[in-house]
This record gives sequence, structure tokens and C-alpha cells, in this order.
Amino acid sequence: MTPLKILVLHGPNLNLLGRREPEIYGSITLDQVNAALEARAAKLGAVIDSFQSNHEGELIDCIQTASALYQGILINPAAFTHYSYALREALAAAGLSLVEVHLSNIFAREAFRSHSVVSPVAAGVICGFGINSYLLGLEALVQVIGVGGK
Repeated sequence: MTPLKILVLHGPNLNLLGRREPEIYGSITLDQVNAALEARAAKLGAVIDSFQSNHEGELIDCIQTASALYQGILINPAAFTHYSYALREALAAAGLSLVEVHLSNIFAREAFRSHSVVSPVAAGVICGFGINSYLLGLEALVQVIGVGGK
């Protein structure tokens, strides 16, 4: 059986995990997030490729090539969550199952963070559980792909 292929996208400033506002985002690094995702993916019969960029266009370029290579996208759009219609359009155009995740609870923070332009094109959103947001998001995405939903 061919494993599911999942693209994991990390938005701006997530390369600073472990150093950036640890009281909000914790002390875990992006490398540790990716390692945990790889381990969980293996248990779920999936493989992941991870990509992080601080540049909207690089994320969009990655998304535009994803439909030929992957069955789903797990994304933490970070700051782009709140205003990047270009990112949202690329995700919608990819036609892949999609789950949005956030380390912190975006609804318990500044008011501007409670609005996501990405959420309407995602199967669901998981936030507020630190690294477990990613792991739960991956599990949900594998399940969504398995039932053929978006």
C-alpha cells in the first residue's frame, strides 16, 4: 500500500520557535515539531514533507505544485492566517484536503487573531494545544483524506 503524502507548511516566524515568545509558543523548535510529525505520520501510514517560509510567494509556489505530489496539506499559516487572500486562493485552487493548525489559541489572544481567511477552505482548525495542535491536525487530515472529504 502506498503511503499518503502530506505537505506540512509553516508560515512566517515559525523558524524562530523555541526562541520567539516561549511564554506563548513554548520552547519546542521547528525541527522538533517536524520530527514529531514524521514519527506520527509513520504510525498513520503517511509520509510528510515540511516547508517553512517567511515569504508569502514561496508558500504559494509550494502550494501550486502540491496537487501533483500530495493528498493533503497541514498548514500553520501564522500571521498570513489573518490577511493573506492570496494564500487562501492558492489553497482552495490546490483542491487538496486541508487542516489549519496553530500552536496558541488564536481566539484567546489579540482580537485581530480571531479571524482566519484560511479557515473557510479548510476541513477544520485545531489551535491552542502547542505541538499537539500539529499532531492532532495530522491525525484529522489523514482521517479526512481516508473518507475522501476536503
